[in-house]
Amino acid sequence: MASIKVINPNSNTVVTSAMSEALEPLRMGGGPRIDCVTLERGPLGIESQADVTAVEPLVAGAVQADNEADAFVIACYSDPGLHLCRELTGRPVFGIAECAILTALSRGAGFGVISILPGSVARHMRHLRERQLQHLCVGDRPLGLSVAEVASGADTLRRMQEVGQALRDEDGAEVVIMGCAGMARHREPLQDSLGVPVIDPTQAAVTMAVGAVALGG
Repeated sequence: MASIKVINPNSNTVVTSAMSEALEPLRMGGGPRIDCVTLERGPLGIESQADVTAVEPLVAGAVQADNEADAFVIACYSDPGLHLCRELTGRPVFGIAECAILTALSRGAGFGVISILPGSVARHMRHLRERQLQHLCVGDRPLGLSVAEVASGADTLRRMQEVGQALRDEDGAEVVIMGCAGMARHREPLQDSLGVPVIDPTQAAVTMAVGAVALGG
């Protein structure tokens, strides 16, 4: 059976479990197996450029050591090690930020991003500038919560609704991207609340990976 390995670069197993649950609709009969794994040596949350830089070799090592998966997904919105991993393997490697942006562009004219912390915004904008897509992002607003707080905090959805409403009403976002893999369990209630498409980046990336595997890479 073909398989897709979804790598959570942080060591928070709550995030990995939430991602795996959100991916359940993509586990279809006859389709590839979707395995979600946690990098135990990663930080509890990837919240700075230092964290991104530190996990890049760990992600690359996990990809390089795997001889079974037909495709890989790097499940962190900073896409750590994406280009390095693509150099190390001929199998498809997907970054969830890149895939979320491409998916958002198919759903509306301009998108907004819900980030975790204020420092995340600069990284996200740099990512967009590298792809010359910054003009399509109408806003990127932080929750002011850590990855751990986002993944397990009781107040997360309310804060996401507030930030999502500001992106929609003040910034003009036609689509909202959840800018952290740990937000996965909130996609459906957030979309119901906002009334605009809400993109879970891990779902977007795995959907593309499923297509790539079905077409033979």
